[in-house]
Amino acid sequence: MTILLSTLNARYAHASLGLRYLLANMGELKGETRLQEFVIGAKTTEIVERILAHAPRIVGFGIYIWNVEETTRVVAMLKRVAPHITVVLGGPEVSYETGEQEIVKLADYVVTGWGEVTFPQLCRAILHGPQPLMKVHAGVQPPMADIALPYAEYSDADLAHRTLYVEASRGCPFKCEFCLSSLDKTAWPFPLDAFLAELESLYQRGARLFKFVDRTFNLNVKTSMRIMQFFLDKIDAAPHDPVYAHFELVPDHLPDALKEQIAKFPPGALQFEIGIQSFNPEVQANVSRRQDNAKAAANIRWLASQSHAHLHVDLIAGLPGEDIDSFARGFDQLWALGPHEIQFGILKRLRGTPIIRHTENFGMVYDPYPPYTILATDRITFTDMQRLVRFARYWDLVANSGRFTHTLPVLLAAAPFAQFMAFSDWLYAHTDATHRIALDRLAKLVEQYLREARALPAEEARALVASDIAGKHREPHDSAAAPIRQARHLAA
Repeated sequence: MTILLSTLNARYAHASLGLRYLLANMGELKGETRLQEFVIGAKTTEIVERILAHAPRIVGFGIYIWNVEETTRVVAMLKRVAPHITVVLGGPEVSYETGEQEIVKLADYVVTGWGEVTFPQLCRAILHGPQPLMKVHAGVQPPMADIALPYAEYSDADLAHRTLYVEASRGCPFKCEFCLSSLDKTAWPFPLDAFLAELESLYQRGARLFKFVDRTFNLNVKTSMRIMQFFLDKIDAAPHDPVYAHFELVPDHLPDALKEQIAKFPPGALQFEIGIQSFNPEVQANVSRRQDNAKAAANIRWLASQSHAHLHVDLIAGLPGEDIDSFARGFDQLWALGPHEIQFGILKRLRGTPIIRHTENFGMVYDPYPPYTILATDRITFTDMQRLVRFARYWDLVANSGRFTHTLPVLLAAAPFAQFMAFSDWLYAHTDATHRIALDRLAKLVEQYLREARALPAEEARALVASDIAGKHREPHDSAAAPIRQARHLAA
């Protein structure tokens, strides 16, 4: 074995789609290439030892915002104990602002952007000459039909235990400045028939959970409908062998034909991730986000009331020009639309994104270390930003978990954001923690808050929380976790 492709995933269940694309496109070098994935949190010495066990000549690492710090330590150790091994980096974290990064200084070469053509070419030059003169190599973007699809590289173990990431297209036509896809000129579709054939192959091998990473799944409605029909056909043919599909949806683009198709999916089969980010038109303009808020709201309301799709809707705190009151209004507006989950995110300054242009005008202060989270703006102080961070964590534990379905409306009452912020402040004051709060303890704290802060009679508070917690246990971190979490919401 000559070439090892590796990365540190956030969890074992996250199988790297990018590495499998590289493996599928190695050409005559594919027989000399292997893939080995790790999980963040593993000991650096153990990772290096396992890499060296393959005796590779080249190691390619996929670098992302969540693994760059740990991978930097891996590369540093690898170059100390095995300096003869050539280290090549790729991935979004090293594709921009490349020269200033410590991991780039440690490595031998970097491929920025698309890697399917450029990485194999670089490996050929390293192995057979002439030796590359430049350290940084800009990835060549080939025609989509020329890219070998990676889905045969998912192993049987992947299919049995991990989330399968798939994509019918790459890129995005929108220019939201906080997103790396804002640098794309458009979205590029893969040939649809070939892609559907790969989905069929995965299904025949036993795959039942498909997570689409397309940024704009419903941009081309005809393509969207063909893909969704693929899953409907599987459900119709085997209703007792469920398929689960996750799509990222453009919220203000949902024509009637697509609605009719969505309405055919049974409970537990379909999830939409919908990026609202902000309902404030001025904030949207600041980050170049085009969104018809009225249409987006109407579509979310329709999906919540007229379909069985599970709705995971995103908001981002800390955007330029948005204060807490503005964010609170957007949060309350979104809650009233009835999504199953509100993913409350805190702005991160991804390398290369245009959001950096607002730093001075809006007093944007970011953590200098990954994941480069916003710490303060001219509208939100550092202290209040930390309150929002805790709100987001507790919201995930209490609301998004689906464990407090009956308790949550009482907790939120007529002012969801304000009431939950008060609960969040109280919970932090009583625990001094945002992690490692066991479910039983959390339930007792929710009950205590309802009694002490909301003056709910003790027996009523106890019965309310008990009605939610009875029989509910923490779901495992495996490929079935998302459908289990969805089932909790649907069963409520």
